[in-house]
Amino acid sequence: MAFPYIHTMGTEVDAFLGQLARHLRPEVKKLSGLLLQRLNGELPELWENADIEALTLEETAQHVTALLDLLEARPGASAPEAPPAALDIARLYARRGIPVSRLLRAYRLGHLTLLEQLQAEAPRLTDDWHMINQTTVRLVAIGFDYVDRSSEQVVASYQEERDRLLRRRLALTDRASKRIGTTLDISRTAEELTEVCTEDFADFVTVDLFDSALDETGTGPPEALTQRRVAQRSVLDDCPESPLRVGGTHTYPDDSEPVRALTTGRSVLHHIAGTEMPPWVAPSEFHGRVLRDLGLHSVLLVPLHARGETLGLVQFVRHRTSAPFDDDDLLLAQEIASRAAVSIDNARRYTHERSTALALQRTLLPRNTVGHAAVETASRYLPAGSRAGVGGDWYDVIPLSGARVALVVGDVVGRGLHAAATMGRLRTAVRAFADIDLMPDELLTHLDDVVIRMQREESPGEGETSATCLYAVYDPVSRRCSLASAGHVPPTVVTPSKISEALPEVPIGPPLGLGGLPFETAEFELPEDSLLVLHTDGLISGRTRDVGQGLATLHDVLTSAPDSLEEICDRLLAALLPGRPADDVALLVARTRALDPDHVATMDLPSDPAAVSGARRFASDVLDAWGLEDLSFTTELVVSELVTNAIRYGKSPIQLRLILQSTLTCEVSDASSTAPHLRRARIYDEGGRGLLLVAQCAERWGTRHGREGKVIWAEQALPADNASTAEVT
Repeated sequence: MAFPYIHTMGTEVDAFLGQLARHLRPEVKKLSGLLLQRLNGELPELWENADIEALTLEETAQHVTALLDLLEARPGASAPEAPPAALDIARLYARRGIPVSRLLRAYRLGHLTLLEQLQAEAPRLTDDWHMINQTTVRLVAIGFDYVDRSSEQVVASYQEERDRLLRRRLALTDRASKRIGTTLDISRTAEELTEVCTEDFADFVTVDLFDSALDETGTGPPEALTQRRVAQRSVLDDCPESPLRVGGTHTYPDDSEPVRALTTGRSVLHHIAGTEMPPWVAPSEFHGRVLRDLGLHSVLLVPLHARGETLGLVQFVRHRTSAPFDDDDLLLAQEIASRAAVSIDNARRYTHERSTALALQRTLLPRNTVGHAAVETASRYLPAGSRAGVGGDWYDVIPLSGARVALVVGDVVGRGLHAAATMGRLRTAVRAFADIDLMPDELLTHLDDVVIRMQREESPGEGETSATCLYAVYDPVSRRCSLASAGHVPPTVVTPSKISEALPEVPIGPPLGLGGLPFETAEFELPEDSLLVLHTDGLISGRTRDVGQGLATLHDVLTSAPDSLEEICDRLLAALLPGRPADDVALLVARTRALDPDHVATMDLPSDPAAVSGARRFASDVLDAWGLEDLSFTTELVVSELVTNAIRYGKSPIQLRLILQSTLTCEVSDASSTAPHLRRARIYDEGGRGLLLVAQCAERWGTRHGREGKVIWAEQALPADNASTAEVT
């Protein structure tokens, strides 16, 4: 059964609502003001920002207009879309981090106020209370339908903006993880932090570190909170936000927010209201005016913490970006700063270890090449430019008896302080073994034992010690070179007439530390003015070049080598290492010399005690010819004792040799391998004092062993006026 009255009444209510809407249309501004007044009283936190307030005014007017449009529409019309300003303010609330519950509460309160105003206006148009009641019911239904629909759209816009912000922050975190800490350089790591964060997070970023952190000695916040500006970056040119430049130092006031952040270790979110500029933000009035003109409104202060230490402070500033920092931004800044702090701490620890290892290594390497009559030398050492750290490459030039010289180059496997310290121990061991005149293969055998002992002494965490070494001995008298290799690349030899390939007759033995495997000595004659180029593998090998290519380039450079050894070193490094080397490089270039034959005198002796007097006369005559008569007495005494020992305890053939170089060397060789030694002679002993006399008369003396016997030698210093007597051809 139909009820015509109800249908008629519904039509009349719709018509009345249209009349009511038209009546209130001129009052839109007034109604909006009443709504805003009530919202301001009950939700004052929504009015703290000027941009929110301005947008809320527009949004309220659009809501009133939309509802009036709905009342004027034909019966059954669906609720319209939420006004554009409503969606804009939802996105703005999302960016500001205002909870969506506050936004929905404002919607409910605002629409309730609007319905109350509409209901209050109805009696002015009719005195039919039945119509008024029906109109009120219809207003409530229409109003809540509008609130529900617009709220859904507003919440969707809010959530869409939050999701976009979340994706942006995740993207920022991902970029930070990939782009911060790409190098082990403190300044570059700080610059990477500022670059990443000024793309779409902050308008100005600074990184300040304690000087103690930069010096790798800080163990926490120092008493004097002096900081150094390591990096800063702005979206504007020339960083007008800061009067401080990179490298400058500054100190914040004791009661300032930055100091509290540093001392407590807690990050700070600081909003700047109006024209207020705290002294720690604007240290001068001029700077304050600059910041006010820029519109600076919020700052994040985030301490840099790593491994229990506070390294410094990062400031994130916004002025061009209208949205101030919120709590989510603070959490994001803390995460990025935390990652950056670890990278900075890694960089400073690496820098500390690298500088320590370099200092140790440079202390252990020869500082000045000592002039030697046998060879002229030049050398270079280049530490690796990679993250791997300083290695254990070394070289050495060791004077030996009989005017000879030892040339050494080696490479310890590994990086850092351990490799540098191991290098120092091996270099010391090589010098000790060279001092007792071991042959190259015997020296490497003893050095191999040293490395094996070192392996046994090491803890499991230090890794296994291993090394390569090349040991060469050059004799300027015979112009012969003897060398042995323990896993090391052979030298390149350049004679005055041609350049040789890596010497095929040089057998490469196993690296040091394997034990039980033999080393071999190779001997060859070198013309005078030949070049010996010794180096570690870092010179000829690399990530983009194999050893063959490196050797070919090295040979090309040496083919047209200049006379200056220093220039040869520079050319080799320029050709083979145009950039920073990936591995340590040790380079030693030596030009051989030949001793003037007139400075060497040799006499073969029979195994007969009567030959001693002839040896003394021979020595005296030679010294007279060399103008060293002042040394005749001591030299005859030394010759007498050494020849007597060789005849009494040695085996034929016996030979006496005098060498005039920077010192006067007396050598007596025989075929016996028995080594003499000093002993304490008793009062009534007829012998036993010979070597004691030699030791007293000579500056140095010793024994060196060969394949077919031994040589006992003694050196005397030349008189001052004869110091330049030793010359080479």
